[in-house]
Amino acid sequence: MEKKFSRRQFLGQAACAGLKMTGVLSTIGTLRLFNAAVAQELSGGDDYKSLICLFLYGGNDANNMLVPHDLSSYSSYQSDRGILALPREDLLSLGAPGDDGREFAFHPAMASLLPHFQSGKLAMVCNVGTLVAPVTQAEYKSGGAALPPHLFSHNDQQVQWQTSVPDSAKKIGWGGRLADMLNSLNQGSQVSMNISIAGSNFFQVGEEVMQYHVTPNGSIGLSNYDATWNPTKEMYHASDNMIGRSYGHLFEQEYASIMSRAVGNDSLLKNVLATVPEYDELFPLSTSEGDGMSNIAQQLRMILRMIKARNALGMRRQIFFASLGGFDTHDAQLEDHHGLMLTLSNALADFQTASDSLGLGDEVTLFTGSDFNRTYNSNGKGSDHAWGSHHMVMGGAVNGGDLYGQVPILSNGGPDDTGSRGSWIPKVSTDEMAATLALWFGVPLSSLDQILPNIGRFNSPDMGFMRF
Repeated sequence: MEKKFSRRQFLGQAACAGLKMTGVLSTIGTLRLFNAAVAQELSGGDDYKSLICLFLYGGNDANNMLVPHDLSSYSSYQSDRGILALPREDLLSLGAPGDDGREFAFHPAMASLLPHFQSGKLAMVCNVGTLVAPVTQAEYKSGGAALPPHLFSHNDQQVQWQTSVPDSAKKIGWGGRLADMLNSLNQGSQVSMNISIAGSNFFQVGEEVMQYHVTPNGSIGLSNYDATWNPTKEMYHASDNMIGRSYGHLFEQEYASIMSRAVGNDSLLKNVLATVPEYDELFPLSTSEGDGMSNIAQQLRMILRMIKARNALGMRRQIFFASLGGFDTHDAQLEDHHGLMLTLSNALADFQTASDSLGLGDEVTLFTGSDFNRTYNSNGKGSDHAWGSHHMVMGGAVNGGDLYGQVPILSNGGPDDTGSRGSWIPKVSTDEMAATLALWFGVPLSSLDQILPNIGRFNSPDMGFMRF
């Protein structure tokens, strides 16, 4: 039954909420002092770093991104993957075998990324997944292990991947916590450290720092908000007066402050970006689809422009979010996944080339995330939701040309499978991958648990794939 409130009850609860908000504001004040102290631990000077999360929505089939290549392993792969197996002669060999003697290769559509792997600017982090704590196959099957809630659910695993706290109901992203901690490094900047080129996400949600949305074509402003346009002068001045005045009500004041900040950011970014070339020449035709550049290439191009404008914006740290969808390949997987990998690989390769051309290679690191992997065996047309997956980390500061973590035993029903379809139990938590990136970004080891509260449950806060 719906519970109804009288006006008096509503006002009473609103007053209590106001008192709680006062406590929150006090906590934020304490957080600012803590973060300023952390920032003092960082090296001085004007060092710059940018971290880019590129999320592959739908669950990328990493089993066909990194494929067994030695004859014995490939034979088993071909048998277990069935109609999803890629021809061995089309695979792009990575060269020397790994520590366990197995050889691996890239998907045929990743030809543009192979040189970056071979030159040491691209690494693969293997069998990563959301975890509450390390779990064995026996613990998983017995039902006694602490597991991320709603495993194999798109929405839940996207949130857990981006927050790295699957056992918490609080949806604060680890990119948001990074920005909260290091925001004092961007003193004087009017623009958020967290910029999304792909809409709202949980990765950049912070307690204090909010994500700011930009399209691949630039900032988003109010329509007809222009003091010089005659038909709307009155509208402009009325809006300006509304967002510029002081309000006695806490929520009214916060709304006005957000609107004012958004208008100011839009004006600032339009002016700054007008002086920054679009760098079309740094994204050659390999990234084009039909008559134009792919959407993910456009997102990465805008990120490059924002990075190029870092000094004008007063930024020493920037965190970006981009995304590519379409990876929920239950049907027509071979064709669809090939197109996705081609678009993704070409855009990433061109982005790295452009970063190097601008002298930014060592200062910019991009990593991929995704809901989960796909099942190793087929459903007859594609694959279904699984768990542990492989991810790329790219940039000049990456210890690339190598595989990190542990590639599972690729066998349906094998020792790393949750059941019989090839859903790998992760050997690396998202916390460990995120921790390595956070340390490179400038978080002191002693403060790492402020970014990743569960990191103490795992073995490797530094996996070794970054130089810092």
